Amino acid sequence: MKFNQVTIKDIARELGISPSTVSRALKDHPDISVETKKAVNELAEKLNYQPNIVALSLRQKKTNTIGVIIPELVHFFFSTVISGVEDVAYQAGYSVILAQSNESYEREKTDIKALFNSRVDGMLISLSRETKNFDHVESIISKGVPIVFYDRMYSNPNTSKVVVDDYVGAKEAVEHLIDQGYKKIAHLEGAPGLVISVDRKRGYLDALKENGLAVKDAYIQECPNGSQEEGKQAMKKLLAMQSPPDAVFANNDPMAMGAMIAIKESGLKIPQDIGVVGFSNWAYGSLIEPTLTTVDQPGFEMGQEAARLLIRQIEAGDKEQEPLPETKILKTRLVVRESSIKKAPRKK
Repeated sequence: MKFNQVTIKDIARELGISPSTVSRALKDHPDISVETKKAVNELAEKLNYQPNIVALSLRQKKTNTIGVIIPELVHFFFSTVISGVEDVAYQAGYSVILAQSNESYEREKTDIKALFNSRVDGMLISLSRETKNFDHVESIISKGVPIVFYDRMYSNPNTSKVVVDDYVGAKEAVEHLIDQGYKKIAHLEGAPGLVISVDRKRGYLDALKENGLAVKDAYIQECPNGSQEEGKQAMKKLLAMQSPPDAVFANNDPMAMGAMIAIKESGLKIPQDIGVVGFSNWAYGSLIEPTLTTVDQPGFEMGQEAARLLIRQIEAGDKEQEPLPETKILKTRLVVRESSIKKAPRKK
């Protein structure tokens, strides 16, 4: 079925006036009489007239839209980021176009190209787990499109980014396990190409070293897809060792939950036999048994900050100013629940 959009010419023909008169009436031009403006606006509403956004954007060289590349819509953290982006964007008069890479490098390339061809004024990008080559992003940056990375990025000093302090969050999580008396702490590592995975692993390692605990390479299990099933299989390998760990810090909550399934299936108890800590604070972490200790990321705030940075860049470009790249680092918060509390809390 073909969609026939009502145009200014249709309104002009219906009212017996010129298209230029209709155009000026819709813009509330002072040269047009009140009666004509009223007739034009009433008919425009009746016919559900909508301005041609593409033509308008070509004239104004602006669409008032921003594109957002998101790795996974089902991810609780990313859904809160999107809410933050929309909160700021809509208040500033911008529409938001979402594109999901689904953790695919090829999809990410296609999505970025599609957003560019849609003439978005700027993009917010969080890289997929598969992305190790950044030529497709560099190409867009070279064309002058404002870009702000959120959560996942690569090392480009000329771009703005909003991230959480993954290193400190991970370090605090492992130090919490050490405070609870755990001494053989394993780590389920995320996709090695992502900066967040590197920073979380670094926090894990430094926490062990600074507390005089041995670092065992066999205790570090790579889970590149970050899935619950990977977490489960990695935990099975750890439990099969001659000297298995007594705690595990996972790169994200799904992996932590997979580890918990493996631990339960082995007949061990959480946290009495093995403590578990995740990262991201997925909503259902507070609903499982036992409830999951995790590191909370301020997703909504991240989305707000990323949108503010991008809009500031877009509008500085409109004024032919060259904004300096900015990096905003947001604090994490350790949410202590049942999966890691081996000691009773101290009485005050």
